[in-house]
Amino acid sequence: MDHRFNQNPVGDTGRALQRSAHVLIVEDDVDIAKVMRLHLENARYRVDVAATGRSGLSMARRGAYDLLVLDLMLPIVDGLQICRALSHVEPRPLVLMVSALGSERDRVNGLDVGADDYLSKPFGIQELIARVRALLRRPPIGGATPNNDPDRWSIAGDLALDSWGRSVALRGVRIELTAREFDLLRWFVGHPNRVFSRAELLDAVWGSGYTGFEHTVNSHLNRLRSKLEQDPTHPVLLITVRGGGYKLQTSPDLPPRTGG
Repeated sequence: MDHRFNQNPVGDTGRALQRSAHVLIVEDDVDIAKVMRLHLENARYRVDVAATGRSGLSMARRGAYDLLVLDLMLPIVDGLQICRALSHVEPRPLVLMVSALGSERDRVNGLDVGADDYLSKPFGIQELIARVRALLRRPPIGGATPNNDPDRWSIAGDLALDSWGRSVALRGVRIELTAREFDLLRWFVGHPNRVFSRAELLDAVWGSGYTGFEHTVNSHLNRLRSKLEQDPTHPVLLITVRGGGYKLQTSPDLPPRTGG
């Protein structure tokens, strides 16, 4: 028996959730991919499989996938490279990264490049299904439309956020964000100068069913700061409040940001 994961069958609990969700498994181990596909299909997901990182990236770019189950240690094009490339795909699929590398540093690296959750091998198949369900319970990343969002523009200090186009400008300069970075910034823009803990941000932006690591908040905040702040090591927009959490500061006395 293969002990890389527990093949106990998944029960019917939660099968009504996300029945039409489309999942892409990118895994070079044929046996692991076969078992994951079997159980995900039993849980009523539509599932495709790619055996290489190159084919997985090509399929992810072409197909309208809701979620990728992405192996980290793929030959030639690995999971980290795929995550980076998907940051430019809209709408970007959710990414559950799986790997035999299970140290904290490995998990943080995966989250830093854009993975939404990280599952270490060996894992139980029931935990895999639970992680997939939790990720897919999150609010959709896709953009709003004029019919369901009458308030297109949000302004906070020098930030202007377009909910319909899912775009952001800082002092008139367009800033390129990933889908999750946009969602996080939109939350802050909607609640300027209010302090939120990591747990509150996870609940608000990732959804109450999120079961991943709180480190993902830090990772996304750091990436936002690298794009918004003049000096990300001394932020003046996205502020850390000692003992409290984080807030978007909208002081009018911010130093000008140079460059694009």
